[in-house]
Amino acid sequence: MMPKLQQMQRNCATKLKVLADATRLYVVRELLAGARSVGELHARLDIEQSLLSHHLRVLRAAGVVTSERDGKSVLYQLAPSFNASADGATLDLGCCALLFPKPRAARRAVARQVS
Repeated sequence: MMPKLQQMQRNCATKLKVLADATRLYVVRELLAGARSVGELHARLDIEQSLLSHHLRVLRAAGVVTSERDGKSVLYQLAPSFNASADGATLDLGCCALLFPKPRAARRAVARQVS
């Protein structure tokens, strides 16, 4: 195998390993809609804030998210190298893409529009 291809595969495997945790995947899904503060993410997740902070550190260390101070809070967003689709349902990792199902209510609304 060519060295460049091996490196690309290693990078892809690293990204997928980081996203293999359900909590981190949920955080990424929330960030597809835009930047969120730790407080906003904590309100949507049913986990201790210290555990959320741990997952955010892992995502930041892997280059999946970036953080920016906004007054007293810290805003997290997807790193620019990760492209989200306009509808917020697909995340392009560069080596593959993750497709998130739409929430049930949104699927019903689409189904009614089509009928």
